[in-house]
Amino acid sequence: MSWKYLNKKTVSKERMYDVLLSPVITEKATLGGENNQISFKVATTATKPEIKAAVEGLFDVKVRSVNTLVVKGKTKRHRGRIGQRSDWKKAVVRLAEGDSIDVTTGL
Repeated sequence: MSWKYLNKKTVSKERMYDVLLSPVITEKATLGGENNQISFKVATTATKPEIKAAVEGLFDVKVRSVNTLVVKGKTKRHRGRIGQRSDWKKAVVRLAEGDSIDVTTGL
């Protein structure tokens, strides 16, 4: 199956909820809202077409582009022992002009 033909009809509703884990609410992420950008914490196995289909299917908006990055877990100390936080994947989704998502409300 070619990824360019993947759309919201081929991705199941359960997979959409598995792909998008939570919105990222940071100062830098909220500044992206001025450019119609929303940041999400997504599953590490999620692909760009799956993320696009999930956002379009769950929020009824048109997505222009999806950029992804893997945030590496920090090394932390707790009571003298060294630990490693988990890596996670972040997606920055750019919406079409006129579309918006209010991330403070739930689905």
